[in-house]
Amino acid sequence: MTNLSAIQAAETRIRDTSIETPLVRFASLSSELGTEVLLKQENLQATGSFKVRGALNKILSLREQGELPPIVAASTGNHGAAVAFATRSVGASATVFVPANTKPRKLALMRELGAEVRIHGEDGVEAEIEARRWSETNAACYVSPYNDRDIIAGQGTVALEILRQAPELDAIFVALGGGGLVAGVAAATRELSGSTRVFGCSPDPSAVMIRSVAAGEILELPSHPTLSDGTAGGVEKDAITFPLVRDLVSDFVIVPETATRRAFREYLGTHSEPIEGAAAMTLAACRLQAGQFAGGTVAVILCGGNVDEAVLREIAG
Repeated sequence: MTNLSAIQAAETRIRDTSIETPLVRFASLSSELGTEVLLKQENLQATGSFKVRGALNKILSLREQGELPPIVAASTGNHGAAVAFATRSVGASATVFVPANTKPRKLALMRELGAEVRIHGEDGVEAEIEARRWSETNAACYVSPYNDRDIIAGQGTVALEILRQAPELDAIFVALGGGGLVAGVAAATRELSGSTRVFGCSPDPSAVMIRSVAAGEILELPSHPTLSDGTAGGVEKDAITFPLVRDLVSDFVIVPETATRRAFREYLGTHSEPIEGAAAMTLAACRLQAGQFAGGTVAVILCGGNVDEAVLREIAG
């Protein structure tokens, strides 16, 4: 069960290796909206993404149980880098399967962190199938990006930090793909600050979890290209995140690509630290909903900052 005690245990476990990231005011947007908008800068986290929290909790939990088995993951970037970082922190290494369309920056990061990167297939589904097959034939542990209680508990540690840094919050806006981050954040927030609403935010071209919750079951839906590539893709049929997202997340926002692009451009015009598309999408969701929090305070989790220079140039141009 992913609950507050599991998340607090995860925080103790990963404290020496992860970073407590800043929560800073987005001055121009706060003034414009009449709502205090605070940015949780997970783009400054080790490996440039919140994903390292869950990966560390998983790998360190496995090590506590005895000798670490071979570790394998499938990823288009941030999860693979997080697993590579976590395994390296205990003196081991990971094998990460990636599709052929993985961005060069993220490929380089995984390799720099010591992962053995294997390119397989044209999309994330094909890479995942091969990673799972490889895990079975090599007696390895497949580390899911979200369908794992240790991963969810690790991701939930970001909420513990936010609520210490800003105890009086009206809402937290969270990127939603497979649901690991928002499930952990919502589980912690429900117990620590019941009046704080948690918004799960997805891009319109790939809002599989939100549409599945609306349908009452996990759907097989196509995912179309989106700037928020970190949240794109389907949801596993047995995903333990589905009931958590359904039962714990307060509200959902489906974000048009035009809104994500606007938020991306506005952020780049006022900040030196880069963010990636999923973070811009979450920031756009905050803008869309901020009217109901006039005079209040909200937090936006900037989930990552691993973005290719080509994307930054295209957005800024």
